[in-house]
Amino acid sequence: DLAKAAKVLEAPIWWLRGLIVAAFVTGVLVFLFVGTILPIDRISGTHDALQSVQGIEASINTVILAVLGLLALIRTEERIKRKRVFRQLHGLRSLIHVIDMHQLTKDPAALSADFKPTAHSPARITNAADLARYLDYCSEMLSITGKIAALFAQSVNDDVVIDGVNDIENLASNL
Repeated sequence: DLAKAAKVLEAPIWWLRGLIVAAFVTGVLVFLFVGTILPIDRISGTHDALQSVQGIEASINTVILAVLGLLALIRTEERIKRKRVFRQLHGLRSLIHVIDMHQLTKDPAALSADFKPTAHSPARITNAADLARYLDYCSEMLSITGKIAALFAQSVNDDVVIDGVNDIENLASNL
């Protein structure tokens, strides 16, 4: 299920890209429409140099803001994918903590002759082979969880996501 979710993140969000193209085309059409209503000779034909400079400055500011708006729209897809990835990574982080929580009472020191459980100690595995097998399974689950997180880093080329995946892999390997 998580591998499929990682694969889905590789695909572009076509409806969003269509919306971005439509917004860009609309902006260009509005800019051209305003340009046809307000001829250049009317702006530059004035005798006041200050008004000409203000008109040029306003045009440059409009172009700069339009480009910044377009860049913000283009990055929207990246932000949506990042949010989806972090939702999945949060689930993996929770799974790692659950695995760790279940192995807390599985301490090999409990097999020694010197170990004295308290009245409230949980039931423990007393067979060394079973305990070793249990801890091996936990180690494998932690390793697999870290590898699944790496699938998300592979699917989305984003530095913030890669940092989150590295944190999860470090958490899994340190436990």
